[in-house]
Amino acid sequence: MAERLPAQALPSWRRAVLKVGSNLLAADGGGLTPRHARAIATFIGDSHAQGRQVVLVSSGAVAAGRALLRERAMPGDDLAARQALAALGQAPMIALWQALSPRPVAQVLLTHDDLRHRRRYLNARATLRELLLLDVLPVVNENDTVAVDELKLGDNDNLAAIVAALVDADLLLIASDIDALYDADPRRVAAAAAVPHVPLLTPEVMAMAGGSGSAVGTGGMHTKLEAAVKAGAAGVPTVLFDGRNTDTVAALAAGQLHGTLFDAPRSRMQARKYWLRHAPAAPGSILVDDGAARALAGGRASLLPGGIVNADGEFHRGDMVEIVDVTRRPVARGLCQYGAAEVRRLAGKHSSAIDAVLGYSYGAEIVHRDDLVVLAEIFS
Repeated sequence: MAERLPAQALPSWRRAVLKVGSNLLAADGGGLTPRHARAIATFIGDSHAQGRQVVLVSSGAVAAGRALLRERAMPGDDLAARQALAALGQAPMIALWQALSPRPVAQVLLTHDDLRHRRRYLNARATLRELLLLDVLPVVNENDTVAVDELKLGDNDNLAAIVAALVDADLLLIASDIDALYDADPRRVAAAAAVPHVPLLTPEVMAMAGGSGSAVGTGGMHTKLEAAVKAGAAGVPTVLFDGRNTDTVAALAAGQLHGTLFDAPRSRMQARKYWLRHAPAAPGSILVDDGAARALAGGRASLLPGGIVNADGEFHRGDMVEIVDVTRRPVARGLCQYGAAEVRRLAGKHSSAIDAVLGYSYGAEIVHRDDLVVLAEIFS
């Protein structure tokens, strides 16, 4: 169906989250097939060659698990059965992507709790950031084997949107078995028209989703629009395209989209900085010397332990903390990688000494520049 859609420029991006649905990976006879995954893996490799980073959110584990048991009595459809199938299918799903990737593949399983608790959120964020620095392809999925129904993320469309915000992605790519958003269900309405561009996700646009879903997955068009809303709130635009069409997938590497583009209401940086500026701060602060204050005010530096004089009050790893200069003027604020007691022990030390001082390390930065917003200019 891609011929119905005009080519449009893909938004500029350096880091993207790519979600691949079950229908693209499940073989007709069960199990997983590289039929459509091969072109997607080529796109990931081409993007990497262009200096870009991709985090893959892949469905398919339950379908793979079900196929492995096709010679036996199938389990029921309760939560425990689905969790067992997911556990069984994770290995072949990861093996599929590793077979198609020239780079190492790392499995990252997340739960709702990982994303709502600050310390675990920060740990997941740090792990994914480190994997990208190591030139590894992270393959993310929900940890179905330990999730409970009331806390399940539910579908990988919404998980992908959350991961896009988690890793500060510039773009969310959703590979589906439909080539675009339509103003009616194209499988039922012959005159349904594709919608190439959605500047704003209004209730009228959401109503276009109808109730269509996937035969082997948990998502439908509605969850894709929900994902676009979540990603847009984090300043991340979303694109929907047909992952079965090799020409459509190949065009992405050339910056051309044959699908639907969902704009974000504001840029990723605007959304991130707005949240960092206005999120409630912990009852405490980090006192820095003049050199660190000037470096932070430039907007491109992380806060390292060597520039810290002291830490006041009590705060914990993952808390929003205010950073002040020696006159107690607020300079910046951000998510702290260490608690107040740890910061006091590290004050004035070199980053290389963190492990020796604490016996462990959460990274060289006390506050990473991606998790920091400048509040004041420091003049010479």
